Amino acid sequence: MPGKKFEIQAVNDEILEKFSLKNRYSFLNNNLMAILSTEEFNFLKEVQRFCMRFEKKNDITHGPDEDIYDWVPAFGEKGYITRQHTFDVCDVQYENWGLAMDLMRNIALDFFDPQFAMGGGATVLAINPVYEHHDNVPVRIEALKDLVTGKSPGAILITEPERGSDAVHQLTTCTEQDDGSFLLNGVKIYNTNAPKSKWLVSYATAEQNNGNTMAQFLIDSSWEGFKVDRVNIPWVPKLYLGKETFTNLRVPKEYVLGGVGKGREHLFEGLVPERISIAIMGVSEAWGALTYAVIYANNRKQFNQEILKFQGVGFLLADLWARTTNLSIGLLKFCESYDEKYEKFGGEIPKNISQAMVASASMFKYQAAKLSKKVCYECANNMGGAGLCDNTLMHDYLNISRIQEIVGGSRQIQQYIMSLSLRTLYKMSIS
Repeated sequence: MPGKKFEIQAVNDEILEKFSLKNRYSFLNNNLMAILSTEEFNFLKEVQRFCMRFEKKNDITHGPDEDIYDWVPAFGEKGYITRQHTFDVCDVQYENWGLAMDLMRNIALDFFDPQFAMGGGATVLAINPVYEHHDNVPVRIEALKDLVTGKSPGAILITEPERGSDAVHQLTTCTEQDDGSFLLNGVKIYNTNAPKSKWLVSYATAEQNNGNTMAQFLIDSSWEGFKVDRVNIPWVPKLYLGKETFTNLRVPKEYVLGGVGKGREHLFEGLVPERISIAIMGVSEAWGALTYAVIYANNRKQFNQEILKFQGVGFLLADLWARTTNLSIGLLKFCESYDEKYEKFGGEIPKNISQAMVASASMFKYQAAKLSKKVCYECANNMGGAGLCDNTLMHDYLNISRIQEIVGGSRQIQQYIMSLSLRTLYKMSIS
């Protein structure tokens, strides 16, 4: 283990040593090697090696006094902020990229530090729309490179105080000026990384509650008229979530990613990678919690035998292990299929296929969030006090797993999308 991150040691030295990042990665790899391609497995191990070296070199304890945003530049320099694309347009090229490779990247980072991985996921949500709509405009390419290479975290501003999962009927307004710039007025909230970000992507409507008038903007947080305050979310104490107020915030023309009428289209085109990214986080958290619980159950003795041998412990962990493995296989298959189609169609997946993938992405987000909540709670519970104290990262897994059903569209929104898709499929199938 790295330097102690806790004042009171509740777990004995022998078991704490077994919880090392190296050992946890080894358990994960022994589970995944059978289902990953050679390229995927090698990239996973590459990111893992970097995380282990970084933890040791910088004496990372994952304690409450560390600022996870201090780590962003080092991970960005190595190309570990995102691998969803290669970024030739800003002179950043990756050999290994795509949704499947981003799954490898995220699961390695999640084992290293769950809150750091979640913050990185929020940056990816800001990167994607800038990548899709940079239009070779220099300021957009500059912002894209800053985000991809870790010079700044990123944030995406959709949610509002009175508009949660209803992302279409926004109250934030945008008023076009004669020179093509826009004035933004309104309030956004619960946006991960916003207080730490230079670059943010935001949505607003020319007419309140009218999604057909939505526009999309790239924002520099240093501009006059932009104010951000931190929202305290106790479950993720190291993450900075923001409440942003726009007061006649002027957005120059070259920072408009999508004008009035284009914002809604841009918003929905990002739903598949966004929700799959959240599903990836959920499965990663499940593996992280399960790994801790399995290591603990193989070392903690009660009544003179390892507690894994008791059916109440062993059978429960076996069930959680099976569920996590099966969902991982399904998610990996989806990511590989998405990558294949993305490449086949030159980066623009046909609308009919994309629409079908929206429903699948909601399914994976819904199921992964439920699984993460179940696995993380049961694994922490199985470890007793050792799973609840601050001697391991289990408390991070337990806390973050409670958020996954809310971020990126609540559980009920995913069910609503899936139910509508069932209606659409019925109409397509029945003559």
